[in-house]
Amino acid sequence: MGMATQEAPQQDDGLDPVKVTILRHLGDAAQETAQDSNAAPWSLAKLSKRSCIPMSTLLRVLNEFESAGIVDLSTHEDGRSFAALNATGVDIFPTLFSTQ
Repeated sequence: MGMATQEAPQQDDGLDPVKVTILRHLGDAAQETAQDSNAAPWSLAKLSKRSCIPMSTLLRVLNEFESAGIVDLSTHEDGRSFAALNATGVDIFPTLFSTQ
């Protein structure tokens, strides 16, 4: 199986398309959580499946986002890991994708 190494043209904003995809899915998860108080953060497995990004790449990018202070990562006692935009991430999310 080949890795998804498409020679995608760099977007005008200079953002990495993989990071953009992950951020968009984290934004979707944040909206879902905001609309349903019973909704839990998305598991890394769900995020990987929804974004079609391999787990190793997803983990690397999520760790970068956590270091940047926009994502919270957590691991439950059963070993499942979860990711969610934190308050800062939710606040800046709209500015990252605005078309102003």
